[in-house]
Amino acid sequence: MADILIVALGGTAGLRASDDALAGAMRRAGASVALARVGAARAPRTFALTDLAWAVPARRAAARALRDARPRAIVYATTTAALLWPEPGAIRFDSPAAANRPGRHGIWQRPVERRRFAAAPLLLPTSAGALAEAPAPHGPAIVVPIPVAPSGPLPRDRDIAAITYGANPHKKGLDRVLAAWRSARGESETLVVAGLAGADEDGVRYAGMIPPAEYRALLRRARVFVTAPRWEDYGIAQLEALADGCVLVTNEGPGPYAALPVARELDPRLVGDELAGALRVALDDPVDGYAERARAALDPWSPAAVDAVVAERVLPALLG
Repeated sequence: MADILIVALGGTAGLRASDDALAGAMRRAGASVALARVGAARAPRTFALTDLAWAVPARRAAARALRDARPRAIVYATTTAALLWPEPGAIRFDSPAAANRPGRHGIWQRPVERRRFAAAPLLLPTSAGALAEAPAPHGPAIVVPIPVAPSGPLPRDRDIAAITYGANPHKKGLDRVLAAWRSARGESETLVVAGLAGADEDGVRYAGMIPPAEYRALLRRARVFVTAPRWEDYGIAQLEALADGCVLVTNEGPGPYAALPVARELDPRLVGDELAGALRVALDDPVDGYAERARAALDPWSPAAVDAVVAERVLPALLG
């Protein structure tokens, strides 16, 4: 019998990494953890149907796990996993449906979410921004970031001018990034687009989907990470870029966007809608000590800091 059952969606590498990190922190704190994960679901054309396609198997996975053993506590990892829960539990989320499912996109999810948040014994948002957007009333909440750590030492030389992460290109604003890059790039400068296949062009190279270690190695070679999201639930790619010493250029993307306040603090010149100008500033006039300051600013996201939150606050709240 596990102390804690985590009911999770395995739809993306980011979700799987986040769930594994939470489970690992709980285990290091002394709790036994079982993970019931939905491996795949249909991909209908609308958010309303997509969320239903994931919520139904999440309910089934939770019900099966609860038949096998009775945990002391349940954590639903994402709002979607909790929408059709068989019984109440804590909810971990990076952005509530109240914020990222407007209008018809959340026609059934938002009212169900309000009831789930009101009934949940604990909320575990990944950022203060996510908690601010949570529907009220709700119970107690503890912010538990997704941990981010450097993937290696800061290199002395970087041979890639800029990099971006292009998976889900519309949401990440890849069209905006490419337009800004075509306007701003110098003759010998190249932008690498990771996470997406495409046709290379002058000054733009597509790396496609690559293993995490290879992606982080690219970050350590890049001077600038540029992005222009239309909506940002968290910004793990931006935080990883900062951890590996990239200068971050971004718009004022809506959503919880945990990396945005850090970017403003490090260099406000590089945050705004004028991406082309910000790119040239980042490439030609970066702030001295930016990479070292970025690593210091990410202390709250360090694995050790997240482990402390889980051990000292989350487990006592879940297990009593």
